[in-house]
Amino acid sequence: MLAAWAGVAAVALTAGLVAQAASDTPAPAADGRADAVAAPAPSPGKRGASPSAPPQIASTSSPRPEPSPSPKAADDGRLYLHPDSQVGDWVRQNPGDRRSAVIARRIASRPAAVWFADPNVTTVTGHVRAVTSRAAAQGRVPVLVAYTVPGRDCGQYSAGGAQDLDAYGTWIDRFAAGIGSGEVIVILEPDSIAQSHCLSESDRKDRFAALARAGRVVKRLAPRARVYYDAGHSGWNPAAQQAALLRRAGAASPQSSDGIFSNVSNFRTTADEVRYVRAVLDAMDAPASHGAVIDTSRNGNGPPPGGVWCDPPGRKVGRAPALSPGEARVDAYLWVKLPGESDGCRGRAGAFTPDYAYELAR
Repeated sequence: MLAAWAGVAAVALTAGLVAQAASDTPAPAADGRADAVAAPAPSPGKRGASPSAPPQIASTSSPRPEPSPSPKAADDGRLYLHPDSQVGDWVRQNPGDRRSAVIARRIASRPAAVWFADPNVTTVTGHVRAVTSRAAAQGRVPVLVAYTVPGRDCGQYSAGGAQDLDAYGTWIDRFAAGIGSGEVIVILEPDSIAQSHCLSESDRKDRFAALARAGRVVKRLAPRARVYYDAGHSGWNPAAQQAALLRRAGAASPQSSDGIFSNVSNFRTTADEVRYVRAVLDAMDAPASHGAVIDTSRNGNGPPPGGVWCDPPGRKVGRAPALSPGEARVDAYLWVKLPGESDGCRGRAGAFTPDYAYELAR
């Protein structure tokens, strides 16, 4: 389940949102603010096995934590840091707060994804172009999350998206039209494949056809875009099962896809995710050029014991975002979920929560 926002329109922020009523949705903004949604929160169904799988006994001890990133560690300088974010706004507005320096150094300074979840076809091209053109001017690579598939989140906390697959096809056309000629990473529809269990076989087939088309459209209109498909994470579907779903959605085809993404908004360790994505890619029989990107934003201490999924305590930021991190078949570590944006327990879902950000950043 993704961060809750049923029946609202989203106001874009880097990897996050402040949800507003549809009547308050702003007009398109030149800075790319309007159009994105809160990064998804992990859910009881997503944290481990598929919701349809037999229950698992929760671990009674925490996994070995990731090496803690140094406060001085920086990303590799090639990813785009969007200036308009909730964490950035908070840091600028609270320079004297005792938490501000740590949050600024460990979170606000890191490049993170920009989410596009408003299904309005009349505004998305301009909003995407505002981000990609600014990134291109800086010679940086932006990370864009397309998040409007119909039936999103199986109608649960993050229900919404386009009205139907025809509308989704039009939205994808307009989304792709805004990308331009620069290098871009596209995270295509988190949970749309791993969480497709709630669909009928007919509806799943139609969704997968729409996702395959979406990848083809993006790669045709934006030839330097790299498109990644949803692989869930290492504690969800087994690699062979996820690979079969991905193949059905076109993720093994170089005409649609450059690979897969995993761990979006979750806490699985980087080591576990590296093993998992390699297993998925092998099981997909994907081309050698296919790789994976892993969300490391909140996995510094691994998943919490006992299956706590909503703003769990004791978690830490993970490895800094970086392209080409030196792991075979791993194209990037990314911050797709921005640390400090609540899953809904430490604050309103999607809202920046300074106390939780500080806890993650220390």
